[in-house]
Amino acid sequence: MNETIDPVWAWADYQPAANEPWNVRRAAHLFRRAGFGATRAELHAAVDAGPAATVDSILQATTEPAEFLNEVDSLATATLATGDVKKLSAWWAFRMLSTPAPLLEKLTLFWHGHFATSAAKVEDAKLMFAQNTLLREHALGDFGALLLEISRDPAMLVYLDSASNRKAHPNENYAREIMELFCLGEGNYTEKDIRELARCFTGWEIRREKFRFNRYQHDTGSKNVLGESGEFGGEKGVEIVAGQDAAPLFIAMKLVKFFVMEEPQPTGDLLSPLAQELRDNDMQIAPVVKRILSSNLFFSNLSIGRKVRSPVEFAVGFLRSLEGSTNSYELAEQLNTLGQGLLYPPSVKGWDGGRTWINSSTLLGRSNLIRHLLDSEKTRFGRESLTDYLRSQGAKKIDGVVDLFEEALFAVQIPSAARDRVRQLAGSGGDEGKLKDAVHALCTLPEFQLG
Repeated sequence: MNETIDPVWAWADYQPAANEPWNVRRAAHLFRRAGFGATRAELHAAVDAGPAATVDSILQATTEPAEFLNEVDSLATATLATGDVKKLSAWWAFRMLSTPAPLLEKLTLFWHGHFATSAAKVEDAKLMFAQNTLLREHALGDFGALLLEISRDPAMLVYLDSASNRKAHPNENYAREIMELFCLGEGNYTEKDIRELARCFTGWEIRREKFRFNRYQHDTGSKNVLGESGEFGGEKGVEIVAGQDAAPLFIAMKLVKFFVMEEPQPTGDLLSPLAQELRDNDMQIAPVVKRILSSNLFFSNLSIGRKVRSPVEFAVGFLRSLEGSTNSYELAEQLNTLGQGLLYPPSVKGWDGGRTWINSSTLLGRSNLIRHLLDSEKTRFGRESLTDYLRSQGAKKIDGVVDLFEEALFAVQIPSAARDRVRQLAGSGGDEGKLKDAVHALCTLPEFQLG
C-alpha cells in the first residue's frame, strides 16, 4: 500500500542493484514516461551510458535544432492559414512523432491536460496555437510565470469566459478553476476567496487576439484573497494563489501521477519532499522532474507497468519506438476517436486518464488504430516496409520480432501463450501480411495497454 512507501527511499537517487538492475526494461520505462518511447538502438545505448547520464541527456535535449524548428514553424504557418483547428491537431501529432526533444513535448501535453482548454469552444486556430506555444516555452520553467501567462492567455480567457469579466458583474469561472484545478485543489480556499479573486480579474479582455487590460472595467476596490488584503489586480491575485503552501504539494501530486503512478493516490508525506524541492527552486519545474525521473520509486515495480497508456502514448509510442511515420491528420482523427483529441480535452478538468482510457469501445478502437497504421501506405518504419525495418534491427524471424517488441514496447513480459499465438499468425515464411497480423496481435494484448 501507498502508506508503506518511505519518502526518503522513494526520492533518493536510484542506484542499480542485483534485484533492480539497470537494463533495457528500465531504460525503456524511462523513455516511455519521459517521452514517447525509444528505438532498440537508443535503449542499448542508454544501458551502456547508465541511468544518471541517460536522465541528464533526456533533460538536456530540450533545445530543438533550428532545422527542426523551421520545418514545424512552416507547417504551422500553412496550417493556420486554413483556420482549421483539426489540422492544428494534426500538426501537433506530427510534432510529437518527429521532435528531437520528447520530454519537452511530453510536458507540453501534460500542461495541456492541466490547463485544459478546448478548441470546441475557443474555435480559433491562432489562439490555440499561441497557447500551445506558451505551454511549450514554459514546460520546464517557472510555474509562477506559466500560471500568470496562462491566466492572461486569450484562448483561456475565451474558454473560461474571463474575457467578459466586468466590475459590475464579475465572472467567477477562472477564479474558481485557478484554485481548484490549476493550483491548490479542493479544501484550500473558500467561496468568498473565489468571489474576491474574480474581482481581481475584472477588466481582463481580448483585443485583436491579444490580452488587453481595460482599466475602466476593473474593480479598483480592496479585496481579501486567501488572507491577504489590498487593492489587487489580476497579477497580484495570481501571485497570491501561487504562493500558497498547498500549491507545490498540488503540482507535485499532478507530476507524480503523470510520470510515476496513478494508483494509489500519493499521500502528503510521499509528496512532501517534492513540494520542498519546488519551494527550494522557486517553483522551477525542471529540478523536480529530474528528481522524479532519477528516483528509486520511479525505477521500482511500483511504477513500471503501473499506468495505462493514454491514446497518445499508445499510438505515438508505437510509431516512435519503430522509427515510424504516418499521415498525421488521420492519426489525430484516430486519437480523437479514442478519447484524446489533441486540443480537444473533454472539460476544464482535462482527461481523467488511468483506467478510464480502457473500455470495450476504446479497446476495439486501439485495435483498429494499429491495424490502420500497419495497412496504410502512408506508414513507413525507418522509411522502409515493416519487414525490411525489422530485419535491419536484427529481427529476421518471429521470435526475434517478439523479443524486439518486448524490449522496446512492452512494460511487462509477454505471456508464453501469447507468444505461441503470434508465432502461429506469422507462419514460417517472410509474408508481410502475416507479419502485420502478428504485430497487430501483439499490440492488442492486454499487456500492451500498460505503460
